[in-house]
Amino acid sequence: MSYVGPDFDPPQPRRSLRGPLTVAIAALVPGALAGWLVWQAVDGGGSGGGSDKAGAAPTSASAPTSPSASASASASASATDDGKPGASSPAPTPSSSRPAASGPLKGKVVVIDPGHNPHNFQHASEINRKVDIGTNWKECDTTGTSTNAGYTEAQFTLDVARRMRTILEQQGATVKFTQDGDRSLGPCVDERARIGNAAHADAVVSVHADGSAAGNRGFHVILPAAVHAGAADTRPIVTSSRGLGERIAGLFVRETGSAPSNYIGDGTGLVVRKDLGGLNLSTVPKVFIECGNMRDSKDAALLTSGAWRQKAARGISEGIVSFLRG
Repeated sequence: MSYVGPDFDPPQPRRSLRGPLTVAIAALVPGALAGWLVWQAVDGGGSGGGSDKAGAAPTSASAPTSPSASASASASASATDDGKPGASSPAPTPSSSRPAASGPLKGKVVVIDPGHNPHNFQHASEINRKVDIGTNWKECDTTGTSTNAGYTEAQFTLDVARRMRTILEQQGATVKFTQDGDRSLGPCVDERARIGNAAHADAVVSVHADGSAAGNRGFHVILPAAVHAGAADTRPIVTSSRGLGERIAGLFVRETGSAPSNYIGDGTGLVVRKDLGGLNLSTVPKVFIECGNMRDSKDAALLTSGAWRQKAARGISEGIVSFLRG
């Protein structure tokens, strides 16, 4: 989605992130680095791309053993929104996974937050309602962005999230969604945070795609800044969230061949922000990932490819597995 709305205000002027992030970049596994170099060699034409709203950049991280290929290969999800309209109750029971299978993540709870909602455009007044995010007041939610051909961010995020659920469940995790196309709107950004908190999640990932200018390419991961204001106190989760984000960034590179954003984050692929309610109000490790720029034709070609979305889901999921297994 574009940086207009609840959790995506225009980013502040770019600051150099080269200090601590240099260490993270240096930790990029050989496989991830190789993927990045391949992307650059072919100008990202067939395997890279992924950026977010104009405001987050992923950092590279070490890539541990990935989940089994059979698990990711069998993961599938509809490329279009096939969810049923649901009640607009402010506190519905979040979508939950089936009973967890045995596996390395048995006993772990993962909350996946598919950005936006396919029905938000029908509820302008509701999603424009302001909610408290600790540091500020933001709109409840937004409609998200779309490709020039009309493939929406809400469709994309649900598809990738469902693919992730299959992979993670096969690793033994209990997976919960903030929404699964089963609500008439939202949830609001503050409720999305509460769902992860109430689940006592071991990791929460919010899936998005950017709506930046053509020519802006690459993915980035958004990490919570240390915030202590009002209802927000991210200080206990800053370190763990960075660990989660670095693992996801490194494995996303390896699985998709994508490079870090070329328009935000100084090429590191990680960005720290304090203006996102979904991060500010979280009490458990949480990050956002902007998988690509829907307004760039090359990135859009990737984001609309089911095969590439499977790679994206695998990269994000393997990052989660790596983080949870330590």
